[in-house]
Amino acid sequence: MARDLRGFIKILEEKGQLRRISALVDPDLEIAEISNRMLQKGGPGLLFENVKGASFPVAVNLMGTVERICWAMNMQHPEELETLGKKLSMLQQPKPPKKISQAIDFGKVLFDVVKAKPGRDFFPACQQVVVQGNDLDLNKLPLIRPYIGDAGKIITLGLVITKDCETGTPNVGVYRLQLQSQNTMTVHWLSVRGGARHLRKAAERGKKLEVAIALGVDPLIIMAAATPIPVDLSEWLFAGLYGGSGVQLAKCKTVDLEVPADSEFVLEGTITPGEVLPDGPFGDHMGYYGGVEDSPLVRFECMTHRKNPIYLTTFSGRPPKEEAMMAIALNRIYTPILRQQVSEIVDFFLPMEALSYKAAIISIDKAYPGQARRAALAFWSALPQFTYTKFVIVVDKDINIRDPRQVVWAISSKVDPVRDVFILPNTPFDTLDFASEKIGLGGRMGIDATTKIPPETDHEWGSPLESDPDVAAMVERRWAEYGLAELQLGEVDPNLFGYDMR
Repeated sequence: MARDLRGFIKILEEKGQLRRISALVDPDLEIAEISNRMLQKGGPGLLFENVKGASFPVAVNLMGTVERICWAMNMQHPEELETLGKKLSMLQQPKPPKKISQAIDFGKVLFDVVKAKPGRDFFPACQQVVVQGNDLDLNKLPLIRPYIGDAGKIITLGLVITKDCETGTPNVGVYRLQLQSQNTMTVHWLSVRGGARHLRKAAERGKKLEVAIALGVDPLIIMAAATPIPVDLSEWLFAGLYGGSGVQLAKCKTVDLEVPADSEFVLEGTITPGEVLPDGPFGDHMGYYGGVEDSPLVRFECMTHRKNPIYLTTFSGRPPKEEAMMAIALNRIYTPILRQQVSEIVDFFLPMEALSYKAAIISIDKAYPGQARRAALAFWSALPQFTYTKFVIVVDKDINIRDPRQVVWAISSKVDPVRDVFILPNTPFDTLDFASEKIGLGGRMGIDATTKIPPETDHEWGSPLESDPDVAAMVERRWAEYGLAELQLGEVDPNLFGYDMR
């Protein structure tokens, strides 16, 4: 299993999922334009070896498909991610085992937690080269600017590491940083995030907040840092659970923080509470430019890196993007946790085209009237990351929620808008969602697209059309006899039915 960025790049290259580009490219707009075209087609990861104004290569689009996300987590299929979700669900809400087999399963999970404990590396690769003082110049990093309207160069896939000054508990998040000067950047985080909470605590005690940015880490650690599951475990433990063994950490040179020992780059600095600069605008995941906000200023005093380091980056925007692929994988991990919270849910799906969180499709094993509405309401409150989901569509368990044609059929054939659509007005909302009349406040819609039962309806529901099973079996046997053996009826091209899927 890859335990650092280089190991993962090697895996991609061996599987034919990496292209090395030796032509000179510009980190300003050009790299993102090339990468975006690859992302649209599900193309390979890219390693730009000749970057204008920089002496370091740039890796991008390494997690541009769900398949590559699975490889990063030492898995082959998305369904395997649900096994990991079951493990996390047992930790989140452990229940007294009723059977010996359940006790054994829980014991295995606890053993996994012990194995996931971080280790220490006293001679870390990330500190092979140390740059301090006037020699520190962030302009030497191949920071990209993805869109023409962006305010400047950015860091996007850095692990932003801070620590609670009262408890000493670390927080690891993935936040955007904007270059402001040779040794300063602004960090953009929401007020509810761990880093922002740590900054408020430091301000209350009149202290500076120490910050470390780890760049170019094992993609598995990025997935752990991006997992907003409310379990009282550190992101390092999450990464260890994801990978099956503990992450090796190293102490920073100038701040009292720990970083992954195999990081390609590490930036070390501090935030003085109240010191802010305008940050933005930048293209964001909604597909628009965000606004300008005063954001905390990080003053960097030290940069360490490996010999011949590789700079890893990505960018946001309308899907498909790498963040959307990560969200699809996290969707699978959430599923067992959500089933534990809302027992009637069979499966759920957050479509990439709905920005991976704006619309949810839920299937339930319907047993009583009003159950679909109950499931929708329970979904909104089950996990914090579903707070900003605008639309919840509930269908029967026999609908393939990952096939939009089946979902549209269910909505069209089973929904009476007067009876089956309900709206919750004036709920807390995503400030990046410009569709809301008031920023930060918006409505939610639930759609019951299940088969109705009394008293939801006062008439008999029609029987679904199905093939005669005996005739269907006979046709299957005689398919070659009909002279149709060469016609394999597998997945159908949706463009044949009036869609424009390019």
